[in-house]
Amino acid sequence: MTVRPFIGRRAGPLENTGTAANAPGNAAQGEHVPARSFASFLLKLLLIVLAFRILVAAPFAIPSQSMLPTLSDGDFIIASKWPYGWSRLSVPFDLPLIAGRLKPATPERGDVVIFRHPLNRSDYIKRAIGLPGDVVMLRDGQLYLNGGAVMRDKVADAAVHPAVAVACAGPAGCRVAAYRETLPNGRGYVVLDLGRTPQDDFGPVRVPPGRLFVLGDNRDRSADSRFPARPGGGVGLVDQEQLVGRAELVAFSRDAAGDWLRPSTWFGAGRIGPIE
Repeated sequence: MTVRPFIGRRAGPLENTGTAANAPGNAAQGEHVPARSFASFLLKLLLIVLAFRILVAAPFAIPSQSMLPTLSDGDFIIASKWPYGWSRLSVPFDLPLIAGRLKPATPERGDVVIFRHPLNRSDYIKRAIGLPGDVVMLRDGQLYLNGGAVMRDKVADAAVHPAVAVACAGPAGCRVAAYRETLPNGRGYVVLDLGRTPQDDFGPVRVPPGRLFVLGDNRDRSADSRFPARPGGGVGLVDQEQLVGRAELVAFSRDAAGDWLRPSTWFGAGRIGPIE
């Protein structure tokens, strides 16, 4: 699943409401802000926003369904920048402001990570499953880590809108089988199972140093580490140097089936808040 950086609306001009501008004898001095002072203010504001964007957090838009039910097409998320360190990928337009990676760290199992595709340089989002040294395998859709089956419990079927489902009967929506996986570190999340597919069987493969094995939560419709890296497709084993950040929360959700002209259709139930 690719993610798109989201750029907000530009703020309007500031109004001059200082008391000096309204004091007797100071009208001439208070009517206009000197151009040099205003330019200095804009530069400082730009630097603050840029520093926040590089060091702290940045918004992204979700354009596909490979992370259902955790994330849906139409979600706008906030990703933190510091958990895995900073690199030039943390900087807008990949400007070479940072050499190498500062304070690098390995994701925890279960983290929802944003990373750069190794070939087309697009931002992708998946869940980190296998860390360096782990042996990952899938059999009949069951995930195995280091020879042991990951706990997988059936939960209530997920309601999925036909606009984002592969096959649904009727316009009202459909129910898709859902399971709650719990990784060895206790991290739990819900995955979808659309039935028997070739990618239900994979591996085993050992994750080499400096790499990650990632999967989408919509297991049967995710081009992830089970597939070789190719533009617009699989990502292979993800190099940690390509990490951009960690997805933290859904800030706004517009249902993929919604109509921009009808605000009541924007919001998808249950997708506002922290990302599991």
